[in-house]
Amino acid sequence: MITLAEGLRLPTNWLDYTILALYFAVVLGIGIAARRSVRTSLDFFLSGRALPAWVTGLAFVAANLGATEILGMAANGAQYGAYTVHWYWIGAIPAMVFLGLVMMPFYYGSKVRSVPEFLLHRFGPSSHLLSSVIFAVSSVLIAGVNLYAMAIVLQALLGWPQWVAIVVAGFFVLAYITIGGLTSAIYNEVLQFFVILAALIPLTIVGLKRVGGWGGLTDSLTAAHGDAFLSAWKGTGIGEANPLGANWLTIVLGLGFVMSFGYWTTNFAEVQRALSAKNLSAARRTPLIAAFPKIFIPLVVVVPGLIAVVMEPALGKGDPAKGGLQYNDAIPVLMRDLLPNGVLGIAVTGLLAAFMAGMAANVSSFNTVFTNDIWGAYLKKGRSDGYYLTTGRVVTAIGVLIGMGTAFIASSFSNIMNYLQTLFSFFNVPLFVVFIIGMFWKRTSAAAGFWGLLSGTVAAMVNYFWLYKQGIIAIPSEQGANFVSSIVAFVVGALVMVAVTLVTEPRPAASLAGLVYGTAAPGGPDGAAELRAAGDDAWYRKPAVLGWGAVALAALCYVPFSF
Repeated sequence: MITLAEGLRLPTNWLDYTILALYFAVVLGIGIAARRSVRTSLDFFLSGRALPAWVTGLAFVAANLGATEILGMAANGAQYGAYTVHWYWIGAIPAMVFLGLVMMPFYYGSKVRSVPEFLLHRFGPSSHLLSSVIFAVSSVLIAGVNLYAMAIVLQALLGWPQWVAIVVAGFFVLAYITIGGLTSAIYNEVLQFFVILAALIPLTIVGLKRVGGWGGLTDSLTAAHGDAFLSAWKGTGIGEANPLGANWLTIVLGLGFVMSFGYWTTNFAEVQRALSAKNLSAARRTPLIAAFPKIFIPLVVVVPGLIAVVMEPALGKGDPAKGGLQYNDAIPVLMRDLLPNGVLGIAVTGLLAAFMAGMAANVSSFNTVFTNDIWGAYLKKGRSDGYYLTTGRVVTAIGVLIGMGTAFIASSFSNIMNYLQTLFSFFNVPLFVVFIIGMFWKRTSAAAGFWGLLSGTVAAMVNYFWLYKQGIIAIPSEQGANFVSSIVAFVVGALVMVAVTLVTEPRPAASLAGLVYGTAAPGGPDGAAELRAAGDDAWYRKPAVLGWGAVALAALCYVPFSF
């Protein structure tokens, strides 16, 4: 649970609240403006597949840049130091590049409206329905967590009662998504991306100046925590102890491969942004464009956590109920101690924007999956397009209300960041196993898809709740347990898929055209002329250049933190 210490109330005034009110007005204005473009269900759920790559790319990274990540990764920076950069440079960039270079041609070329719908084409109804239900449930749970976390923060910083913060933010997300659909959500996410940066950049610059620049920061951290605190890899040998509770193998395989690839390549809250792009080239470039700002996000999220632990040495050592500071307080402490009014209002607005971006991403993906993959596919088939457009708006309202409800019971979670990553190991990793084997092995049967997804999910839960929680296997930390659960889910899911495939009949080859690597369909994954636009062949727009450039840049960023 995100808990903040008492005494963090910010000295806000009329100027700060004016900035906050202007932000809410702009958010609703974007929703109203986007309404004019919503005429069909495709417009509502996927923006009519008409958005440019730079818009979908920024929305892609903003949808992930929720305030739970900002507060949580700053807290991790304060607690674990440079180990936190692994969540970005190995835990995000390679998977985002793989999505753009390898998987988006299948998603976009097959013209599916959601990630579960791809499973319908590749494996059939059983895998489709199971994945749809899993994703719908996890979406509203994560939306509720965002609302709850936001309520805790605003209660501590501004004195708002929790229920007021939940209702206000929920209402605005409901209003602009219901009015303008995904287009409204995406353009608001672009706005929110810049608002978030406007909040975090001044915080980082002023904080660095206060601690004597980068040199002063590193000297202070080394003196207080040792050389390993500013190294991404020291202490991660197998058998070595470190605060993260993970070694290089679990970091590379657990975080860098199965958990990362499982999240970034199958999480529809992210993939939906790429599916809304105007053509195949733009869809492929969406996660690749997003990768570049993602590389530099640690500068304004992790670095403030490092600054906070220097400015407040008691961080993480007190009881919040008694006024003690926890690692979650890193960003709020800097806001309180460093920012003047006006800039403070921008910072509060940035945090609120981040929470709303995270919630909106999950609500917009929930309404698409529930309407198209559950309601329209199994409960109310063959209705008019207008019927599904109306249903999507109703389901949006229901999703927000459920999110509000889960927000009020979210206090049962022991740690929000760990909880979210536990969900990813349970649900996203098994999905990735099914996708990756199904895309590259033509022989994979329909039954294998269903049992691989189910067994991978169950195996991750067994590892976490029984082997780890009951102490049957010794894992030093919950973070490490999530890495291990991801590996277990991947291995078990893959083995079950192989075993089931070998004893069941494969799908007819004709039904796999455009769904398996090496096959092609009209307008499908191998690309077609009608899915390209003027300028797409420019060297700087080529997906391979963008993708490998992002990987190389992320690898270079490790150099200062490797010794």
